[in-house]
Amino acid sequence: MRYLKKDATAQGVAKQRFIESLAEPDRRVIYDPYAEHFVLGSGLIKLLGHKVSVWVTRKFARGFHEHLIARTRFIDDVVNQSAAENIEQYVILGAGYDSRAYRLGLPSKIKVFEVDQAEVQSQKRAKLPNHLQSANYVKYVSVDFDSQLLSECLLNAGFEPNRPTLFTLEGVSQYISKPALSATLNELQILTGDSRTVFCFSYVDEQLLNNPAACFGVGYPNTAKRADTIMKLSAKFGEPWQSLYSTQEIETLLNESGFQLKQHTSLDDLNTLYFTPKGREVPQSEILKLEHFVVATSP
Repeated sequence: MRYLKKDATAQGVAKQRFIESLAEPDRRVIYDPYAEHFVLGSGLIKLLGHKVSVWVTRKFARGFHEHLIARTRFIDDVVNQSAAENIEQYVILGAGYDSRAYRLGLPSKIKVFEVDQAEVQSQKRAKLPNHLQSANYVKYVSVDFDSQLLSECLLNAGFEPNRPTLFTLEGVSQYISKPALSATLNELQILTGDSRTVFCFSYVDEQLLNNPAACFGVGYPNTAKRADTIMKLSAKFGEPWQSLYSTQEIETLLNESGFQLKQHTSLDDLNTLYFTPKGREVPQSEILKLEHFVVATSP
């Protein structure tokens, strides 16, 4: 299984984290002090500020910024909750420009493994502040998915199968084939055996293709056109979406791999949890619910 070949998507997500971090402390949903290091043109974005930068993002798609920030915050919360429940290992699959290992202040007992292609990891480490480039609490696991097994690479990096582990796969499942995702889930299940495992990931709803209105809030304008634009833009950057799923398909996939679905949500559900308390509730006419966020456990 390959993750992302280029950094366009990783940069795009980091850009939204950076924009959110520019909001006033009592108004922001997440804070990432490292995101700007991964973003081209960060100086201009800083000059524009939070409100104007969000406005510019809305020109591409209403609610796009809030959607990505809700996803980031949801996974942040899963990571923090897992840490509180004594997870001992955290594996970030397709890590890209993920910064949770540095910004969440995780307990020192948690071993963090960032998994991605060597080229992507090299780009990331070169962009990090100097004091983080050689941080010893993060293991960078380079994997050539054409010739190496994920499990073997993790074991060689010091992964311990008998330890409680959290795996995350954020914003990646749409870029890889369905057999590849299934194979990864099966490999993780075999790798971790009977140890407590949490798997958190996101997926894009297949209705985006055949019923796009269902993937947006009530009153969202031109849903079919917007869905087409989102998918075409991803392909334009060399990262076309390959795999979209139904909820039932995800549940079946998890069950067949030995995982039980525990939580299934989207921006539509997280709006009142994250944005309303900040005085930034997202109106239905700007809600994107094309991507869902999932937590599953095993055993």
